[in-house]
Parts: sequence; C-alpha cells; structure tokens
Amino acid sequence: MFLNLRTLVVVAAALAVAGDATAQNAITPRAASVRIGGRMHVQYATSSAGPYQDHFFFRRARIEADITVNDFFSARLQPEFGGFEAELKDAYVRLDFSPGFQVTMGQFKRPFDLFELSSSVDLSLIERDGRVGGVSACAGVGGVCSYSRLTEKLGFADRDIGVRVSGARGRATWDVAMTNGAGQNVPDENDAKSFSGRLGVAVAEGLTLSANAALHDYVGPDEDDAYAGAWGADVQYGTWRDGLLLQASLVAGENWKKLDAAGEPAAFRAFQAAASYYRPLEGPRLAGVEPLLRVSWGDPDTGVASDGGVVITPGFMLYVSGRSKIGFNVDVWSPETGTEHSIKVQSFLYF
Repeated sequence: MFLNLRTLVVVAAALAVAGDATAQNAITPRAASVRIGGRMHVQYATSSAGPYQDHFFFRRARIEADITVNDFFSARLQPEFGGFEAELKDAYVRLDFSPGFQVTMGQFKRPFDLFELSSSVDLSLIERDGRVGGVSACAGVGGVCSYSRLTEKLGFADRDIGVRVSGARGRATWDVAMTNGAGQNVPDENDAKSFSGRLGVAVAEGLTLSANAALHDYVGPDEDDAYAGAWGADVQYGTWRDGLLLQASLVAGENWKKLDAAGEPAAFRAFQAAASYYRPLEGPRLAGVEPLLRVSWGDPDTGVASDGGVVITPGFMLYVSGRSKIGFNVDVWSPETGTEHSIKVQSFLYF
C-alpha cells in the first residue's frame, strides 16, 4: 500500500509538471483527460488533558486526480498522507446517466451526515469531531462525546466501499448507498451490507432542509450478522465564503459499540450547530476573515446518566486566496464533571 501510494503521488506530480501551464494542470493521456490538484493541511495542537499532547503534524496531504473519459464516465483517485500514515480516501468511478441520475461505485462518503459531507477544504472547523488529545471518555467510541465522533466511529458517516445512486429534481436532491459497512481501506467482515440515504429540499433561497437514515451491519456478539439503525435531520442556511453560514443537525440511533448484557445496543443521541460569517478584506495578503462558533452535544447511552458532554469551539479563519487559509480553534470539552480543552492552529493549502 505504501509503495503504491507513493508511486501514484510521484507520477501525478510529474504529470502535473509536464502539462502545459496554461491548461491549469489538465492533461490528456490515452483516452481520458486528467485534472491534478490537491490539498495540504499542517496542524499544531496542544491539550490540557495530559502529557505528550503538544505537537506539529501533517493533518492531510492529498493528491487528487479527477479523470474524465467523456460526459458519461468519470472517476476520482485521492490518496492521502496524514497522521503519519498513508491511505486511500476517494477512489471511485461515476456514471452520469442524466443531470438527475448518477451512479457511483468505489470508495466514497456515505450519504448521511451534513457535517461529514462538507469537505475539509470548506469547513471552518479544524476538526469535525472536536477531539481533545488525551481524552477517551465517550462510551463505545472513545474521544469526546461530540456529534461527529459518534456518527463516524459508529459507521453511519465517513467513507465506505460500495455503490451510491444520487440525483436531483426541482428543489429536491436525493442520495442512497449500499456499502460493505467495514469502513475505508478494509475488506468486508461479513456477508451483510449497510445502507444509508439522504433527502434534501431547498425550501427557500439559501435554505435547505434534509432528512437522513442509515442501517449499519456489524458482527454481533454471537458472530452473527447484526444491524444498528440511525436517523436524523439537518438544516443549512447560506454557503461557503459568502456572509452568514448556519448548519445544524440532530441524529439519534443505536450505539452498537456499547452492548448490554443481552447483546442489545445502547441508544445514542447527538446534536451539533455551527455558525460562521465570512467578511471579505481588501489587501495584498488576506482575502477574508471568518469568525466561527460550534456547539456539539453527544450522549452515547441515553439509559445511563451523566455519560455525555458538550464541545464548544470558538475560532476564526484568515483567508489568503480562495480556499487557502489559516485557522485557529479552541475545542472546549465539558462532560458532566470537569473540563478539558485543545488549542489548534492549522494551515490550509488548496491547489
């Protein structure tokens, strides 16, 4: 895996350099056109929760190859070097039957979570899950009990391997997927499959309401195929780098990583809201400034008192150009007793 990914990055970089500079990194090998891009996010993080939590690291370093054969057949390949390891992120082919009907096969983000589906190059949050180094208190999933920590670690959001069907008609958009359920870059662990889907409606200019549901398969305590469900709703007002942006989501479901004596999963609930305001600047070095605030609450087991908590994240982004920026976040974790925090600074390079 390491050799293949490194080879891909070297080849992609060489192709990008060899291409005509006026073509904006677009090249046409064989019978397809390839557009090369990428991102690099370098982070400094420190935490109040213990020693050895103060460090610099590459959060993400990705090369993206968008491949177009024709207006019907396209693909994306996106390896990542981050967190001191290498892995594949997006790796899929897409069939565009019409503007309202597409089929995607490969590894992609499951159509469930509003915050997960928002790209890391757009999000004003440095870490979706509000992680605080040294904290692993959330029942079943570890870390802090934030919205994204629960949806990601329980396998309802984030990437998986399978097939996805999506489309749009009028003001409505829809996505449904069938995937292995085991997550990204790993083989399936049973013969069952997971399902997820979203339905969104643009109810007014700049305002979209959506509902989502998922059924996640896992290996039960008796080595049998078991299933856990989740459902929720979210709202988004505004868009990126254009004044006010509000996102809020509520989700509930079964925490299959925390089973009772009978082997039944606990019930979990989570909520998250984030607000930011982009203000353009006129100057040679900065294109805009964006203050932000996130409130995230998670309860991993509604049958147990005092096992959840709240993450509050104030911060801001300084935009250099387009999606390239520098961010500052303070993630404050407040469980029922005690408080810990993490300070994060991250550079976002987009090319």
